[in-house]
Amino acid sequence: MKIFEPYKIKNLELKNKVVMAPMCQYSATDGYPNDWHHVHYTTRAVGGVGFIVIEMTNVEPDGRITDNCLGLWEDGQIEAFKGIVDSVHAHGAKVSIQIAHAGRKATDAETPVSASDIRYSDKYKTPRALSTKEVYEMIEKFGQSARRAIEAGVDSIEIHGAHGYLIHQFSSKRTNNRTDEFGEDLSLFGRKVIERVKEEIPEGMPLAIRMSAKEYATDGYDLSHGVYLAEQFKNAGVDFIHVSAGGEGQPDKARLGTVGPGYMVPFAKEIREKVDIPVIAVGILDDVKDAEAALESADLVALGRVLLRDPYWVANHDDKHRFVAKQYERGY
Repeated sequence: MKIFEPYKIKNLELKNKVVMAPMCQYSATDGYPNDWHHVHYTTRAVGGVGFIVIEMTNVEPDGRITDNCLGLWEDGQIEAFKGIVDSVHAHGAKVSIQIAHAGRKATDAETPVSASDIRYSDKYKTPRALSTKEVYEMIEKFGQSARRAIEAGVDSIEIHGAHGYLIHQFSSKRTNNRTDEFGEDLSLFGRKVIERVKEEIPEGMPLAIRMSAKEYATDGYDLSHGVYLAEQFKNAGVDFIHVSAGGEGQPDKARLGTVGPGYMVPFAKEIREKVDIPVIAVGILDDVKDAEAALESADLVALGRVLLRDPYWVANHDDKHRFVAKQYERGY
């Protein structure tokens, strides 16, 4: 099966095409990962996953979804992440980390910030719009978090531009009514973040962005705008795109359509073809046949909740048993 074959992009060499999607664990202390994270990520490496993306890791304390989310806003946090990265490497997997800011979805921030002062819903606080100066300061925070991630030893970085978080808030007319340069060009904030992060990463290290190719809420943008954003992000310097959708508001059932195995794969296919860039596909690809089929439209396949249920998904589905840990061979 193609899904269990190696893949290379720039200097990143993966033993298979299975990606562990970033999934918040809400278990950090002051932004620091702990034993839970160490075991959580190492277990998936033992289970055979080729490429592990560490969950949403935020560039400042008020950028967290909750106060129990991870952060890389100070140098003291580097060593805790390094221990996880080293452990994952020891078991044959490569590591990325998703650097992010929740923006208006930062539930525990006293006053969240965003592109504009539009709140997510009645259950969320009304955010304060960042000044132009503060936007540039935020871009620098992304750069510094990327530097720390590289010092921790990651093999790649993924910028979080999806699911209604800060970069997505700048990328959408639903959440961006600014009148400065960051309102005139909805891709500008994302592009500036990419360019700043590129300044930190070594030659040969691939940079990804996760983006929502389509919005599901009423009056949300369609795939054509997603393709436009992908083109702009590619031009700014990303090497591959993790294609997701939604997250910016209550979904309109008509816009959402049928949710089932592979339901977002067509978005990855469209961006791959129109933008000519490698993509990661997502969308309930729990069955190995669905994951394999997704590779007709994408270069890598990301698994999420199924890896919470079965950390050994890769080892259990590869009939050649290439990814079984030596210590577990008797079980196969």
